[in-house]
This record gives sequence, structure tokens and C-alpha cells, in this order.
Amino acid sequence: MAEYTNPHCDGVADEMPELSDSEDEDIEDEHLWQCMDEDDSEPTKVTCLFCDRLLSSVPATLQHCVVEHQLNLVDVMRKHNLDDYGYIKMINFIRSNRLPDGPLPWESEDFLRPVIQDDPLLQTDPEDLCEGSSLSACQSSGAKSHDAQEQRVQAAEDALTRSLEDMQKIKLLVQGLVMNTDTGRPGNLGTVAELREDEDEAYFSSYGHYSIHEEMLKDKVRTESYRDFMYRNPEVFRDKVVLDVGCGTGILSMFAARAGAKKVIAVDQSEIIYQAMDIVRSNQLEDKITLIKGRIEDIKLPVEKVDIIISEWMGYFLLFESMLDSVLYARDAYLTDDGSVYPDLCNISLALVGDPQKHQDHIAFWDDVYGFNMSCMKKVVVPEASVEVVNEDTLICDPTVIQTIDCNRVCLSELEFASDFCLKITKSTECTAIVGYFDIFFDKGCSNKVMFSTGPQATKTHWKQTIFLLEKPFSVQAGEELQGKITVRKNKKDPRSLFVTFDLRDRKLIYSLQ
Repeated sequence: MAEYTNPHCDGVADEMPELSDSEDEDIEDEHLWQCMDEDDSEPTKVTCLFCDRLLSSVPATLQHCVVEHQLNLVDVMRKHNLDDYGYIKMINFIRSNRLPDGPLPWESEDFLRPVIQDDPLLQTDPEDLCEGSSLSACQSSGAKSHDAQEQRVQAAEDALTRSLEDMQKIKLLVQGLVMNTDTGRPGNLGTVAELREDEDEAYFSSYGHYSIHEEMLKDKVRTESYRDFMYRNPEVFRDKVVLDVGCGTGILSMFAARAGAKKVIAVDQSEIIYQAMDIVRSNQLEDKITLIKGRIEDIKLPVEKVDIIISEWMGYFLLFESMLDSVLYARDAYLTDDGSVYPDLCNISLALVGDPQKHQDHIAFWDDVYGFNMSCMKKVVVPEASVEVVNEDTLICDPTVIQTIDCNRVCLSELEFASDFCLKITKSTECTAIVGYFDIFFDKGCSNKVMFSTGPQATKTHWKQTIFLLEKPFSVQAGEELQGKITVRKNKKDPRSLFVTFDLRDRKLIYSLQ
């Protein structure tokens, strides 16, 4: 049996949107609260829905929820057309801190019973908050168009994913209600193919910058692995028609042509393809390589079928950017029955990290910033996964594979998944983070198999590793087996970004890759 080759081991040959779209919208919201506040003749102390803060009035409470907790209750009421009873149930549901169990989990009549006696929020008529009659005075002083309002609602919905750890239960509720997510049912995807070209413009524009291509080309682990796979397995490419999805500068297309491909069709939507055309001509390969500008989902190839699809589609934590969606689209539309996608196999692994210095630098740092307590910043810093190089010496467990993907068989719905895992602890210490990375394999039909890893134990790549820092580290003991669960899903509002949830030690930790 052929062995995998990794020439890079053992020395052989690295936002959540703001709630408002503009300062004007902040002013509009402030004016809205002020207009409503004018009707309150006697200020009343109101307890926030999500923390212990006491506010001077209902409008002040609503504004506090927007600014501090990224939740606009008015938007939620409008979105779900809540009547008086629905509004009362929602307020009591949130105050009860019960887990969501349905599309509108406060439907039970139980939530008509106040959690807080004489709750001022329950004494407020929701029509005064939502209906145009009470908003007209504010809107007439500079309200935005309906489209702008919708954009602001969407921005508020997206911002909910940065909710506080101490309101994780409510975050699950809001993600379900405001963002229309369903963490329990993979397959209901907002796919890349459904994006309009203008909605996807920012993604492709980022690949129009030359520096990113220089970085990828200089990543020898990445580039030489593709080269070695093609040059060492010429029988795979001889006289074959090859499709290169997201060709960039055309390096993979030229490798394929040199490996013996009869014809290579290279597709890319970004502006870099014009340079790729010059590069192909400069290397006298224009007779073999045809370059097409456009998204693979939008164009028509000059052939009915291709024998091979090659693509360097991998993002951080493997699935970030969702470019695999496009590769699978191309596979289902153009690949012959006996053809193959390369790389054909990949997996995602997890490990635990014990690095108190990194935790101090990124998390504990906020406890004392030049003598000021900025610990509230942790609530927005922690949920953002970071991309950094992890020192192998800081790993405190044996890594485990949590997902394997066969690119020739996987369905689009399977790119959202949940997986149980068990990590065997190798060192008694404090766990400060979880690290994720991926391995790539060129396997099918190859006499000389090639693979590479992006893990901490391997040569550094431009993917580095994905780090999920813990706000509160916990102790582990050598020999302990730590059970957990990971859920990976797409952001329905931006299918190129990811939400990653860990259930670990009775904690639910939610992170975003944006």
C-alpha cells in the first residue's frame, strides 16, 4: 500500500457588525427613546432583562439592552408580530432564563405570570413601542427608509452572536428568533450559491489584492503539496480535462498542465484572473489552459464534463469562507461519474491548550488596563475565535479528529454538523483554550499519496491554527478523559462565516469566525 508523503515534516523537502450602520441611526434610536421618555411623567426603576442594572425608565432599559446586550426588543416584537399577550410572555420568558424549546418558546400560558412583581416592562403597552403612531414624531425628524431600517435590523440580529456568556440561554433563544437559525437541524443552509453577485462582492474583492496571493504562493506546505501530488502522480492527469475552481494566479492549473492534463479550465471571479491570463501566456500554456472570469455557479463551462476538479478551497478551521460549497456545486454539475475532486479527503481536529501567558495577554489583560477595569470587554473579545500559531509545547491532551470529509461524497448539508468528542489529558494544569486545525489528503487513485497538516505539531502554514479562548480556565488532571460536543454551523446571514459551539464541563461556549 502506498504511504502518504509529507515533505514538510521533520525538516524535509495567521466582526461582528456594529449595531447601527451609521452615526445617524444611533441618533435616530436615541431620539426614539427620548420621544418615548417624554411620556413618562414619573421615572421608575426598571431591572434590565439580562443583568442586574437598574435603569431610570422603560425607554432607558430598552436603549441599555441595545447598547450593552445587542438586543433590540422592538425589532423582535416587529419581526414576530407580537400582540399584548405575546409581549408579556416574551418578557417573562426572558426573565425566567429558561432554555428555548420551540419557534416561539414563550407560547405557554405560564409566561403570563410575572417573574418580577410590578415589572414596569409589563406595564408598557407594546403598541406604544412598535406602532407607527407612537414612532411618527421620531421618524419625522429624520427616519431612514424601509430598506435602511431593514439593514439596521439585520445588523442588530448579527450582533446578537456576541451576547454575553452570562446570558447564553437567552443568546440561544435570540439566535433562533432573530437570526432564524436552527442549531439542531443541519441541512437548512444559507448556501453560497444563493448569494447574489453583489452580496458576494466583498469576498471576491479580497482575493483581488496581490498580497494574499503572494502569501499563499510562499506557503510551501500548501503549494508544494499540490505540486507534489500532481507531479508524482502523472497517471492521474494524463490526457484528462481538469477544472480549477478559484484558480487565483493559476498556479494549480499550470501544475496540472505540466503533469499531463489535456485541457485545464480555470475559473475565478476576482480581478486576479486578468493577471493569471498574463501568467499563463508568459509560460506558453495558453493552448492548454482556458481562463474564465465568473462564479462557478453563474457561468457555463465550454465542456459538458471534466475528469478532475482541483481547488485550494480551505479556509480557517477548514470550513471558513465556505468555498467548498462552490467545489461541490462544480462536482455535481460537471464531474464525470469516475472522476475525482482533489484534495479528496480532509479532517478537522481539536486539542486543549494550557497557555496562561496567552490567556493573560488576550483575556485577563482587560481586568486592569492602565489602572482601569475594562473586564466588560471580555464579553465581546472571548466569542471571537482567533487565528494564531499555537506552540506545540502548550498542548495538554492528545488531539482528536472530530470530522472527516470525503469531497467526492459529502453533501452540502453535511458541512453543518455536531460531533461528540473525548480528549485524553496528558498534563495536569489549567486549560485556557481549545485549538482547532485540519489535515489534507491527496489519496484517490494515487500511487504516491500526499498529505499535509495545519496542526501545531507541523510546519507552519498561512492557515496557522484556530484558537477558542476560554474566559474562565478550568483545571484538568493527567489521565482524565474530557467529554464534550462541538457544533459547527453557518451564519444564515453570511454563509461564508461560521458559528462554533462547544458543550464542555457543563458550559456552553459559542464562538464566531467572521
